[in-house]
Amino acid sequence: MTALTPAGRTVPVAESVEMLLQGCERREPWRTADSLSGSRFERVIIDGAPHVVKYISVEDDWIMRATGDLGGRQLALLASRMLDALPDSIDHAIVGCAPLAVKRGAALLMRDVSHAMVPSGSEPIALQLHRGFIGDMAAMHAASWGFQDGAALFPLAHHYVFLTPAMAELEAVTPHSDPVPPAVANGWRQLGERYPKDARRLRDLAEDPWPLVAALRAGPQTLIHGDWKLGNLGRDGPRTILLDWDRTGEGAPLMDLAWYLAVNCDRLPEAKEDTINAYRAALESAGIATTPWWDDQLAASLAGAFLQLGWSKTGDAREFGWWSERLATWNP
Repeated sequence: MTALTPAGRTVPVAESVEMLLQGCERREPWRTADSLSGSRFERVIIDGAPHVVKYISVEDDWIMRATGDLGGRQLALLASRMLDALPDSIDHAIVGCAPLAVKRGAALLMRDVSHAMVPSGSEPIALQLHRGFIGDMAAMHAASWGFQDGAALFPLAHHYVFLTPAMAELEAVTPHSDPVPPAVANGWRQLGERYPKDARRLRDLAEDPWPLVAALRAGPQTLIHGDWKLGNLGRDGPRTILLDWDRTGEGAPLMDLAWYLAVNCDRLPEAKEDTINAYRAALESAGIATTPWWDDQLAASLAGAFLQLGWSKTGDAREFGWWSERLATWNP
């Protein structure tokens, strides 16, 4: 189970965590500052090589609860042949997985790639690094163009329900103390106080996202990752390291781009418009014609990203205004 798995290859599934960690010489708890889902981590040494184990379960992970994942989505993805389509430039770093015997979930064994991940901070990342991520995002989408999900992975609509007031209310009555759900609740309250017009429309979409989903379904679909945040990204030579495949499934390609722009807004080294143009150019260089569908899908994807993260942008008038303008011009 410890042989390195090339990016894009099926991940072996062990029968148990014990079998997954055969040859383990040392185990110790580990926590990363960018992990906000509630999952537990360990650093382990197997056959002299450093690895990381991520334990995901419904009991621990608020995102799994909020998106109706009963523990099987990532196992289904990793055990399938779906990741075979990934281009060589994408490295998921996962070398094995196993179901958890007690909790509903899985253990994911990964190479320790912490040395290659984007360092935390608030400064813009290098333009070359940023453009490399965008180019590899386009390459990944082009490689799976026309993808159809036959394994019941992450439904498209679920991208727009897990950062809403309803999620925060449900989590508030659980015994968990994850910091994100209360932050979401507070953010939506501030959104209503500072930008009531935008808040009303976003709340309407949160309660009924189907016009948004229909608009995104009207264009081309591909395999999307769902969480291209810098905390999941790194660079190892010519390859983009892309971690956390918990929101992966069939979707509109520009959903990944819009989320990238929204979640990484503080550290983008160029204007959002330039990033959008760079992605489109990369997609077309990969042989994908964009003219027939681009404008409609871009408008819907940006509106969707604003629904997801508008609550976190109320303290920056310029940033909020950019997204508000996109919402105002989107007509489902």
